[in-house]
Amino acid sequence: MTEDAALQRLAFTVSGRVARPCAEVYEAVADPAQLSRYFTTGGARGRLDAGAEVSWDFADFPGRFPVRVIEAEPPRRIVIEWDAAPGTADGDAAATRTTFEFEPVDDDTRTLVTITESAWKLTEGGAKHAFGNCEGWTGMLAALKAWVEHGINLREGFYR
Repeated sequence: MTEDAALQRLAFTVSGRVARPCAEVYEAVADPAQLSRYFTTGGARGRLDAGAEVSWDFADFPGRFPVRVIEAEPPRRIVIEWDAAPGTADGDAAATRTTFEFEPVDDDTRTLVTITESAWKLTEGGAKHAFGNCEGWTGMLAALKAWVEHGINLREGFYR
């Protein structure tokens, strides 16, 4: 893309490596008990299985909200959606889509976790929410790594 090219789509991708096999890292995301220990500071309800509707709650954004599981292909991929803030999502569905990909590295002794989020409107509000979520997913990756590798909850006390 040239420097002068117009922005066509608002999306982002963050990645990180976790020193555990794909199945273990996938489980840390799919299992609500584990997710509640390091990410959803207000708790997660429901396993991330295809077709499920689960709920997440955060101390920094209080109030439980529904999350729809579009795809779940253990131990390699999870796709979720939730309703976007009014006027921030691009398209008719007005939903934010997040894809988690788990790729084995070094004979599956490590996992490359890639999180991609898309469907943001090319507006100031869309950009604000996209940047905020990018920050959130980057924090989630760091917390996931600390939890899976060392059993440490990085978010404990961070938001309250």
